Amino acid sequence: MGRIQKAGKNIIFGYISTLVILLVNFIQRTVFIYVLGKTFTGVNETYTNVLSVLSLAEMGIGTALNYSLYKPVAERDIEKVKSYMRFYKKAYLSIAGVIAVVGLAISPFLKYVLKNPGNLTVKELTLYYYLFLFNTVISYFVAYKYSLSNAEQKNYIQTNITTLTKIATAAVQITVLLLTRNFLFYLLAQSVVELFQKIFVTAYMNRVYPYLRDPDVQKLTAEETQVISTKTKALICSKVGDVARLQTDFLVISSLVNVDTSAVVGNYVYIITYVGNFINVIFESVISGFGNVVATESKERQYLLFRVYRFFACWLFGFGAVGFYHLLTPFIGGVWLRKEGWTLPQVTVALLVMDFYLKGGRTVLFNFKIASGLFEQDKFLPLIQGAINLVVSIALVIKIGVTGVYVGTLVSGILANLIRPGIIYRVCFDRKPWAYFKDSLKYLAVVFGVGVIITPVCSALMGEVTILTFVVMVLIITLFYNLVFLAVFHRTEEFSYLWTAVVCRLPVLGKIAAGRGAGKGGADE
Repeated sequence: MGRIQKAGKNIIFGYISTLVILLVNFIQRTVFIYVLGKTFTGVNETYTNVLSVLSLAEMGIGTALNYSLYKPVAERDIEKVKSYMRFYKKAYLSIAGVIAVVGLAISPFLKYVLKNPGNLTVKELTLYYYLFLFNTVISYFVAYKYSLSNAEQKNYIQTNITTLTKIATAAVQITVLLLTRNFLFYLLAQSVVELFQKIFVTAYMNRVYPYLRDPDVQKLTAEETQVISTKTKALICSKVGDVARLQTDFLVISSLVNVDTSAVVGNYVYIITYVGNFINVIFESVISGFGNVVATESKERQYLLFRVYRFFACWLFGFGAVGFYHLLTPFIGGVWLRKEGWTLPQVTVALLVMDFYLKGGRTVLFNFKIASGLFEQDKFLPLIQGAINLVVSIALVIKIGVTGVYVGTLVSGILANLIRPGIIYRVCFDRKPWAYFKDSLKYLAVVFGVGVIITPVCSALMGEVTILTFVVMVLIITLFYNLVFLAVFHRTEEFSYLWTAVVCRLPVLGKIAAGRGAGKGGADE
């Protein structure tokens, strides 16, 4: 199976997995909310983020080791693969130990990050936390095994196992929850399923790669170990900054506002994240392709493909932003939960949506940066972003509540939208970034304009939210946004290239593409 076929298989299973996990999580979250309520939902969100912060111990070593495996896997150097995998195993077992020790050490301080946890006692909260910690620690005992299949472009193995495990875990947890209405048994059910999954993965990977059980393994050379160490250090700043910017919002909310509010915010973030994952599958799947373009094509060609990639991202993320702004609150409060106290002020929603839209630009910049090997130029940027996010969020949450947290998130995110274009344009294209910012304003103006025009329509149609009015509003936004975007940008080089690249793969539309005369070379990509 060639690289394109493997990539296609990974994308297909990636989409299936994303859809299945989205639906399963939605059902599970709905049952959880209705059975256990807001406080337990907030505790669940908070502990999930606490453990995400603890995963900082991984410090990018997984990324560095995965990269190191590509060459020996491609050359079928089994002995070198065995050496890397043994090193990887020891590293991840050490990481598991660090997380366990640090996790236990911070447990006495949990009461300070869970403000107003209702009738829950410190003893109960600590016990729940220990189960979360257990589930996190055991994940590291098999995580390293996936690196080998991923290096062979068989990401679908991990994807499929993750999907099946999620389905099994959700089914067991929902059953336990409906029968017992007990959070402790709910967490124990997850631990049991996850433990069985680890045993299965170990047995399966050992069967697929029997040489992993070979006791005769050579040590990596000092030079090879140094390469891993250097790459890991280069990723540490990014890892620390990303955690400070992306994983601390719930901790700030649960400790300085209250646990219940973190549950409310969690629903909005959950929907934005999982729907956004569908878009991310597209953009993450082309990173290796961009790496090839950077290595083989001219700067002009790279620049064209970057603009097309960026145009498509602004189109899709803009569509998502307009939809989220108008539909998130009606969906959560009127279609999904139909309970009071589960919605956020619209100004907070606007901040979440704006950050989502700008994330589209950051995704393009970050992916192209990785494909081009630009690791050092902005390595301190994530640290600065993380510091700004924490300072602004903590300062404003005290004054204006949960909205202040997402002011910090938005402000810190914008830094990357402003700084990275200059780096990429200078290093990759030998250009100044003014065209990038000019296009950014055009795209933003269209997205903002559509959002404003649709506002009175949304207010009139959804005065009383029903499933019918919600569906009608979805259709209106879909048609109006995309028609406006097409009307404004259909004559651009980026759209012409994208149109040709897509429809030339669809026989039914091939004649239409030919009729446009847009032969920009996109069909051969």
